[in-house]
Amino acid sequence: MGSLRKRSVLLSGHATSIALEPEFWRVLDAMARARTQSLAALIVSIDRARDERPLASACRVAALEWAGKS
Repeated sequence: MGSLRKRSVLLSGHATSIALEPEFWRVLDAMARARTQSLAALIVSIDRARDERPLASACRVAALEWAGKS
């Protein structure tokens, strides 16, 4: 768990932090750039589509799915 990196984002007007491994952050950053949106906007879209899955897990799944298509 020592390798997790936290980043803060605003979701529905509330600040929250997400802790992910640096490798997932790199993929999410690339995903946001490819979509010409900010990382925060990407995480908001992941949050809206995640159903009951925890946000960090939803971010990891989104990163894996996107990397698998690239």
